[in-house]
Amino acid sequence: MDTLKIAATERSPEVEFNFKQGLLSLRGESYPEDASAVFGPIFEALEKFLATLDGREIRVDFDLTYFNSSSAKALMNMFQMLDRAGGAGARIAVSWFYSPDDDTMKEFGEDFSEDLEHVSFSLVAVETAS
Repeated sequence: MDTLKIAATERSPEVEFNFKQGLLSLRGESYPEDASAVFGPIFEALEKFLATLDGREIRVDFDLTYFNSSSAKALMNMFQMLDRAGGAGARIAVSWFYSPDDDTMKEFGEDFSEDLEHVSFSLVAVETAS
């Protein structure tokens, strides 16, 4: 599998899924008109990757500064996929990055983490460069 790269747009995040390293990262803002068009290729690649893990770890980094409700639903679907894989024995590590002064994004990370039983979830406060 090749690396999946999706460039950020004004309304969708940058996505990079390095299959060899087992690293999926989403960065930026996510409020697309059609969330399924943005997240569909990510779900497809993630599903294929999770089916071939064979004891390897996958790390997922979320560095989002804003997302809308349709993106939140897509993120929840992604977390459910990861949690199912973790329940089946995969090693899943999620990092949720947020700015220390952004209580909303921190709370979203806390809320998402509460629903996960089989995923190692880290909240990571990151100072942004001014």
